[in-house]
Amino acid sequence: MDTSARDLKEKADRANPDHKEGPVAAAIEKYTAKLPSDVFLWAALGSMAISATLKIMKKDEEALFVGQWAPSFLLLGNYNKMIKLSGYETDK
Repeated sequence: MDTSARDLKEKADRANPDHKEGPVAAAIEKYTAKLPSDVFLWAALGSMAISATLKIMKKDEEALFVGQWAPSFLLLGNYNKMIKLSGYETDK
């Protein structure tokens, strides 16, 4: 490992030795863990359906805007699933 990378890692480990989440992340995880993961999947599918409808209606800019929400919903769903599987409460 490069010396500068090793120094940076050691500095980061000293800053948060217990590897605990910050208060903002902990608060978000507390509430999002209550949501079923399929909420995010349905939100992504809904945004794709709305985007397709807008495209059919010749509202191309709006269709593109709404269609770009789907990956964000899927990423949020993935994050939600990861915090549930890792047991977010064990970090406290």
